[in-house]
Amino acid sequence: MEKIHEMIEKVLKEEALIDCVLSNIRKKDPEIYQKVTIRPLILKEDKVYQFTYSYQKKVMHENLKKEEMLEKVMVLFEQFKQGQFFTKDADYQILISKKFKVKILKKPPTKKATNLEHNRKKKYILSEGEPNPFLIRLGVMNEKGKVLSKKFDKFRQINRFLEMVEDIMPYLKKKDKGVNIIDFGCGKSYLTFALYHYLVEVSKLNVNIIGLDLKKDVIEHCNELAKDLGYDDLKFMIGDIEHFTGADKVDMVVTLHACDTATDAALTKAIGWDADVILSVPCCQHELFKQIHNDVMKPILKHGILKERMSAIVTDSIRANILEIMGYQAQILEFIDMEHTPKNLLIRAVKTNKVTQEAIEEYKKLKTFLSIDPYFERALGDGLKRKL
Repeated sequence: MEKIHEMIEKVLKEEALIDCVLSNIRKKDPEIYQKVTIRPLILKEDKVYQFTYSYQKKVMHENLKKEEMLEKVMVLFEQFKQGQFFTKDADYQILISKKFKVKILKKPPTKKATNLEHNRKKKYILSEGEPNPFLIRLGVMNEKGKVLSKKFDKFRQINRFLEMVEDIMPYLKKKDKGVNIIDFGCGKSYLTFALYHYLVEVSKLNVNIIGLDLKKDVIEHCNELAKDLGYDDLKFMIGDIEHFTGADKVDMVVTLHACDTATDAALTKAIGWDADVILSVPCCQHELFKQIHNDVMKPILKHGILKERMSAIVTDSIRANILEIMGYQAQILEFIDMEHTPKNLLIRAVKTNKVTQEAIEEYKKLKTFLSIDPYFERALGDGLKRKL
């Protein structure tokens, strides 16, 4: 096995590996993987080696650094009889007998190396390598425009959010006095600053944005930062969602990770303002957990973790359904990958003033089927009742 170790070590040192396949497993068992492929790739600024384990009915992935990769391959070769390594300079076929005698055949290369950097790059609205003042001040990138490795997930989240904003631009009508936007629960305001940058500096809109949060120190810091950046029409205020009265007409409402029924309160405000656009990432949907009841679904609902997940799904479905009844076109989209956060759904709604009887009937049937009385319906009061 020492020959294999030396060969792989040399390939890794020369950065020559294109990909490889381990096959012909010694133990035939449908419960374990039957083949493993390995390829290098760039992930969050770093080069890693992705192991793909192919089972009979599924595929699993594992990303390892160079020093971990060699050790893992040597362990795997105790399970496999054959390996095929494709490199820039040669192909290597590794054969291992029942008694673990090793034979390595070297052949001319049959594959061309790919540009890992090119494969990694994604076209973002906010580009890597281009210094952006608000991203620098928020600690997402350095002054040369390099995204900091520990902030790369945040960078991806910001860009994913802006992609969703880009999609709703046809519904965000230009106003002489500016487009009024409220961001409920803005927190450290990464996305609020990104929204202002995109709408004002990229899309050339005249906007008035208010970020709302309960933390005084956060609000003070955000106001200072907005002033330093020259974001004159971006203000931050202390306050909660339900009791906010600082605007008469709002064109766009953003609410990210407002907990439980605070999301419903924000959606109710948005509907009351007849907002053109709503972007909402719900959080901690507890309200319907105690309400949901259906004897047919008892095999699911008797398990707390399943009932909790189902309650979250039902809550967001109800929200989208009610938005449709109130004249919005609603979608539930993936915000960011599940590997980063379980709270990864975004409700995107745009005002169309179109209401279908189908949406009304679907809502009534779902309420009856699950024996629920959603807060969102109660908060809307007569405005929704008249449509039902």
